[in-house]
Order: sequence, then C-alpha cells, then structure tokens
Amino acid sequence: MQNIRNIAIIAHVDHGKTTLVDRMIYQAKLTRNVEKMGDLILDNNDLERERGITILAKNVSVPYKDCKINIIDTPGHADFGGEVERVLNMADGVLLLVDAFEGTMPQTRFVLQKAIEMGKKPVVVINKVDKLNCRPDEVNEQVFDLMFSLNATEDQLDFKTVYGSAKQGWMSLDWRKPTNDIIPLLDLIISEIPAPEVKEGTPQMLISSLEYSPYVGRIAIGRITRGTLKTGMPVTLCKRDGTMEKSRIKDIMVFEGLEKRKVDEVMCGDLCALVGIEGFDIGDTIADYENPEPLPPISIDEPTMSMMFMINDSPFFGRDGKYVTSRHLKERLEKELEKNLALRVKEGPSADSFVVYGRGVLHLSVLIETMRREGFELQVGQPKVLDKNINGVRCEPIEHLTIDLPEEMVGKAIEMATRRKASLLHMEHRGDRTHLDFDIPARGLIGLRSNLLTATQGEAVVAHRFKAYEPYKGEIEKRQNGSLVAMETGVSVAYAMDKLQDRGRFFIFPGEEIYAGQVVGEHSRANDLNINICKTKKLTNVRAAGTDEKVVLPPPIQFSLEEALEYIQEDELVEVTPKAMRLRKIYLDETERKRRRG
Repeated sequence: MQNIRNIAIIAHVDHGKTTLVDRMIYQAKLTRNVEKMGDLILDNNDLERERGITILAKNVSVPYKDCKINIIDTPGHADFGGEVERVLNMADGVLLLVDAFEGTMPQTRFVLQKAIEMGKKPVVVINKVDKLNCRPDEVNEQVFDLMFSLNATEDQLDFKTVYGSAKQGWMSLDWRKPTNDIIPLLDLIISEIPAPEVKEGTPQMLISSLEYSPYVGRIAIGRITRGTLKTGMPVTLCKRDGTMEKSRIKDIMVFEGLEKRKVDEVMCGDLCALVGIEGFDIGDTIADYENPEPLPPISIDEPTMSMMFMINDSPFFGRDGKYVTSRHLKERLEKELEKNLALRVKEGPSADSFVVYGRGVLHLSVLIETMRREGFELQVGQPKVLDKNINGVRCEPIEHLTIDLPEEMVGKAIEMATRRKASLLHMEHRGDRTHLDFDIPARGLIGLRSNLLTATQGEAVVAHRFKAYEPYKGEIEKRQNGSLVAMETGVSVAYAMDKLQDRGRFFIFPGEEIYAGQVVGEHSRANDLNINICKTKKLTNVRAAGTDEKVVLPPPIQFSLEEALEYIQEDELVEVTPKAMRLRKIYLDETERKRRRG
C-alpha cells in the first residue's frame, strides 16, 4: 500500500495559492534533480492567467520522501462554489493559505466553513511575510478566531502554522527565521494530515470531478473510498436518481506531477481518472458489479442568477465569428453542462434563444468570454436574479459583502451600498484602511463593484459570498441615465460627435462602423435619445474665420464584459463577437421601440 496524503488548498483570490503549488512541484523535482521550472503551471487556461484567478479545480501530485501528496487546487471565488464542495470530498485535510497582511477574507471563510463541517484537519500557511506592514502573528490569531466562530472541533483548533513566501520559495515554522526551501511545509503535511483510511471490501468511488477529452470522451475523476479498481473490470454506475447502469473500465490513470500515468490497478485512498464509463454525472458512484452500494451524492449550490443567450441577429452578424447559428450555440452550451456543475440551461421564449442559469455575473461572464475566444457570436440579455417562494413569501438571494478601502472613502461606499438595500453589520479599522461588512440582495451587487472602483479610484477591494434566501427587500433604484441610440447605419464621424458632446458621453471612437439601434453612448438625462453621428460637414465655397477648428473629443468609455452586462437596461443586449463587443437595443427600429413602449 502506497503512503498517500490527499490535501485541498483553500485560499482567497490572489493570496498565492497557485504559486505555492508550483513551488511544491518544483521542490519535489529538486529532490529528484530536474531542471528549473518556468511559468505558473497550474493556471494554464488563458482566462485564468489574465484575471489571475483559478476557475477550474485541478489535481496535481508531488512525491516527497516515501509519500505521495495529492494536491487539489480549489477556486476561491464564491461564484465557483459548485467546484469547491466536490473537491473537498476527495481530501483528508486542507491547507489554509492566508495573506500575512490581508488576513482571512470572506471567500476563505466560504470554503473553510465547508471543510470544517466535513471534519477536515487544517494546516495553516501564512504567506507573503516578505510584504511591508505584514502582521503574521495577528493573522494567526485571526485564523484561530475564525475557526472557533465556525464551530471547529478541539482537534481542528489545534492546528500547526507555517510562515513564508511562496514567491521567494521558502517556508519556516518561525517567520523571523527564513529558510532556503519549503521542506518545513512538506514535513508538516506528512505529520499533520491523516493518511486515508484503508477499507477492504467491494470497490466504491464517488465521481467528484470530470475532464473532457476529444479523443476518449468524458473522464471520471474521484477518490477510491473502498476496495481497489482494475483496468477492464466490470462495474456498476449508481446514478443520483437511484438507477443502476452496468459499465466497464477501459483505462485507469493516476496523477503524477501534472501528468496522468496509466496503471493497471488503483488502491483505496488514491485519486484516479477513469476512461470508458458512459453517461455519468458528478455525484454518481462507481461500485461493485454484483453488489453495488452507492455513496451519498454531493449537494451542489443552486444557481442564483439567469441570463438570456441568443444568436447574434445584428446587421453585422457573421462578420467575425465561425459559429453563428442556434445549433452551434445549443451544442456548445450542452458541452459546457457536461463539466460546469452549477450551470443550468433551458429553452428560451424563441427558437434561437436559451436561458442560462449560473452562480453570479462572474460565473456567466467567464463562460461568455470563453465562447467568444472559441469563435462564437452571441447576444446576452440583462442578468436577472432568481427569486423563490418560501411558505408564500417572496424571497431573494442575499449575499454577504465585504469592502476593504481607505478610511476617507468609507462614507461614499456605505452610501452606495445602502442605496442598494444593503445593511451594514460591522465596521473595523485596520491600519489606514477600513473593513466593512454588509448583507446585500444579490441584485444589488450587479454593477456595484464597477461603481465602487470608480468612486474610490480603484482602491476598494470588494468580495462577496452567498448567504441565504431572505424575504424580498423592495425595489432598488436603477441606472439613472438613458442611452444615446444611433439612428442610422454607417461610420461615426468626429464632426457630428463633437456637436453632440453636450448630450452625454460616448462609448465609441470616431471612424467606427455602427448600425441603427446600437447604443453609442450614455445620455445626460434619464430618457433615451436617438442621434445621428454619421452626418458629415456640408462643404461650401464660403470660408469664414473659426469654421475649421480642430475637433477634440474626450476618450470614449470602454466597458469590460462584466461592466457591460451590469450596465445594460432591460430593453438592451450585449452583442459579443470574437473581435468586438457592442451594446444595442433589443428592437433596432425606432418606430418598433415606440410601439412597444406604448
């Protein structure tokens, strides 16, 4: 029996989790004399690298001494909560990674709470002790208080702490005494994290994650909780709804470093990937062929937000994208459902539209951005929050929101949050920054982040996690300003835009192609205004002083995808193509819009 440790890493976004795992792989290679490593290995998806966040949970294994350490990287964003619970099912202990300056953050709490409920043993890593103003001892106290408030057991509260800097590549039991490597951390993992229990009997494996390969189809990943699995072995797939299907394992792979290696059999306690099992879902059990015994399935967070996806029907349709029909869109969403757990898709009101349900704006915008890079053209509507009827009362999802910002900007932040029906729970000064805690309806979060960043000159650190469904809090004021809508299709002209500057702010550059019904700017008043910005200057042979001044236009407002989704009104859509992103009215024709408004 191989000596195994299964650990999941918990950390808030950007506390250095992925860098630490990279260091561990590097350390293991050093002990085996392998060349120096390059880039971050784990966040290998383009989007993850650009945003600096982990979206998909990944599995890695590190050999150390005579032990195999299976490391499972978890996403820190509450929007990817569906990923987290499944991952913790595969681990025996957790590595809680905390920034030595920022301390525990709300999303660390979100995952830690689940780990403590599941009885996992923690090891605390206080990272970035090389930062100025860091406070490792205070943060260690803070971690203890947090675990205590989450009802941790005596054994869980008796955790060991290691300090260091993953970026500089050292860890030590005393932060004042830096070392040259991260061996103290690896030693702690082996001494503190329990080895998996070995259970004899018929095989059982809960499918906790999956991968998709264009060659072999879907690959089931999970941890063997009892018995052993062998290549070519007949097994029963026990589904969540209680049905049983007979199947056969084609290949078994175990994780080795970042690669997978084919093996003939896998023992109890190890993580493995199975090829050849058809029609499984996450939460199903692979069990014995003759006497199948299913394990309890995993509960997955419900979606809290929906968005309409439809094919692009604007006048510029099909210019940039490869995939533009509703068949392409449907196939792509169905493929995403295979691996994206917290997603649901339903047919929309029209034949070429789909309602997509997800965990938040970030969760859905990552999907849209991925599709756009693959060459899809689509249009998406305004994000809508899902209400529930509980005992006859209309309830909505409430999120726990934390804002961390400089002291002089606190008033502004509180005012912006309370206008969106947030209630302030707690306020705490940390050095020259202030930490605010709110409960806020999920719909109040739409657009709040971008507004806060603007109001605080980019200083605010905003984080939120789902709390519960609570009674509806009443109407929230919407965006105050109307839209500037183009009247005709053509090329925008600086001369016309200059004359309309006092009407509002533009979203486009002069010389851009536009179409009638496209939203080209924000009106300075509350109503929508139709404008013609394709009008050129009439040329006459009369010259007068002052007629030919140079046109100087302020730079247009440029939205990111999330900002655009948060900005649009109910009668507007965001058109997303591989090369462009435009805002538009649902009905491009002006008379049609008037008729609909009545």
